[in-house]
Amino acid sequence: MRKFTKTTVSLAAAGAIILGGAGFGISAANAATPTVHTVASSSSKIPAPVASVPNVLGGNTSVALDKGFTDALTSLKLTPGVSGTAKLENGAVSFPITAGSVTYWSPDGSYRPYVQGLLNHNGSGLTLKAGDTTVTLENFVVNPGSSKLSGDVLVNGQVAASNAYLFSLHGGTLKPLQLEGDNAILTGTTVHVSDDAAKLLNSTFKTDAVKGGLLVGTATITAQIK
Repeated sequence: MRKFTKTTVSLAAAGAIILGGAGFGISAANAATPTVHTVASSSSKIPAPVASVPNVLGGNTSVALDKGFTDALTSLKLTPGVSGTAKLENGAVSFPITAGSVTYWSPDGSYRPYVQGLLNHNGSGLTLKAGDTTVTLENFVVNPGSSKLSGDVLVNGQVAASNAYLFSLHGGTLKPLQLEGDNAILTGTTVHVSDDAAKLLNSTFKTDAVKGGLLVGTATITAQIK
């Protein structure tokens, strides 16, 4: 049986925040290697968090694409692809984590939101192409607190929207945290097309077939936390 130390529990708590709870703000990057630690409260109104990861050092967010989503793309004659450093292979698309900061309070307490932070994925994205039109969704920001994934939208290389709400995140099927080496791994959150993204895609590709709430796939976040 694995022996859980205080450090392991802190890592688990820190990892659990990545897709767990409520809204966030990212701190500036620190030059030193970040550690997971308990942080004292700076205000009497804010309790001390259980754990904090000042800098997520790397990792990736991968989405195993749902057959319903790929079938919908085929019916619309849309071809999926990737941009920048993203990868599309074996039925999954993955995006490297380029920055992040997360802080976790106990969900058993009264403080809300009990998760604060952001995970950035700059320089990578998903493309959808039909004929001479290519829509690129890129520079994703995962905000588990608001259960939203935002990003930039380009149409044939021209910016159509910045920091747009693209996908909703549903954590009802989230599996327990796994710790492997320096990584915290969370899988099971489902990713769905937002109403805003559906309207944009329908307008661009001259259709009404893309529906808000369409299941894209199941996400796995692998965050390097030490």
